[in-house]
Amino acid sequence: MSFAPVDEQMATVTRGVVDLVVRGELEARLRESHTSGKPLRVKAGFDPTRPDLHLGHAVLLQKMRQFQDLGHTAILLVGEFTAMVGDPTGQNDLRPRLSRDDVRAAAKTYTEQAFKILDPARTELRSNAEWIDKLTPGEMVELMAKMTVSRMLERNDFGQRFADEKPIYQHEFLYPLLQGYDSVALDCDIELGGTDQLFNLLVGRDLMPKYGLRPQMVMTTPILEGTDAKLVNGKVAGKKMSKSADNYIGLMEEPLSMHRKIMQIDDDVIFRYFELLSARTNAELAALKEERAAGKSPMVIKALFAREIITRFHDEAKATEAAAEFARVYSGDAIPEDVAEHTLACEGPTLWIAKALSEAKLVSSTSDGKRMVEQGGVEVDQVRVTDAKLGLERGKRYLLRVGSKNRKFAYVTIKP
Repeated sequence: MSFAPVDEQMATVTRGVVDLVVRGELEARLRESHTSGKPLRVKAGFDPTRPDLHLGHAVLLQKMRQFQDLGHTAILLVGEFTAMVGDPTGQNDLRPRLSRDDVRAAAKTYTEQAFKILDPARTELRSNAEWIDKLTPGEMVELMAKMTVSRMLERNDFGQRFADEKPIYQHEFLYPLLQGYDSVALDCDIELGGTDQLFNLLVGRDLMPKYGLRPQMVMTTPILEGTDAKLVNGKVAGKKMSKSADNYIGLMEEPLSMHRKIMQIDDDVIFRYFELLSARTNAELAALKEERAAGKSPMVIKALFAREIITRFHDEAKATEAAAEFARVYSGDAIPEDVAEHTLACEGPTLWIAKALSEAKLVSSTSDGKRMVEQGGVEVDQVRVTDAKLGLERGKRYLLRVGSKNRKFAYVTIKP
């Protein structure tokens, strides 16, 4: 097989990467692959603990796709067994355990959504139950004998729990070992993971030579910030994308919702999304940044990203429709067809406008709502309001709107 020059491959696969262990080894392995025509085996494991994915999950999948596009083999590993053990990463307490039925149900939708990014024809789909279920007690003991307790306590979460005298259960120590054993079973060249997975990935690198294999390279991708992130002192700052923080863009969301959320991303943050999720080349991104510096509208640039993402997870026609509907509704005076309905309770004769905005999830807090009203960024029944003490009367239904450039709507009914 013919591969692109090694320097071109390195420029592509290292874009947006945080940790790379070890760069020289990766260059050497790519050079070896280029000479022999044999693709590298690139693995990423996912514990299917939830059925729905968002763009934060897509960062790692996009990195796998880049390897695929360069001609290498992507191994999508479903952590069927490890999901039942429970990844202790970042946990201050024991993680709730899942049944195999729970895991298999989540894995079905997980893989379906993952193949919106990965090329199924060039993906090796595996489950670690294939080999872990077959380990004998003796083989499990042998695996445990290859790692010390002191090495495990180097993990921040384990070390902190030990210092705080919180319990650490023996099966939790098994998790990094089992994840590492996956790399042994699959004989990987590279393992990908989020930055929070670095310890687990390095365990795999440590174990492989003990089983007579060449150690895998380790690459970590960033944890994507949510749609409410800002640029602070030249760096993107904000909570990670998650459903609980309500700052996510789901892979299977409706096209208009995806377009609207992307257009709400801060003008200075959108290139973070491009770098981690776009299929555009480094040269194309550099040209786009130059256009932005020369005065190109950030709304136009965000619309380009929205079109790419919606086309990927839906299709080009849906992306075109979403852009047109967004322009009609959010750039004009039209009211969207999918405005959420909320029924709110109040203790007195009226409900404070700032509290109504907060409870309808149009703002992050009552103080944010009060500020938006005072700044003229709120409409009630399509009339701008600036009185931050305004009360909404019991028994009435109102149309609330927040923002001007990226407007958000909600119908609220105040209980009688």
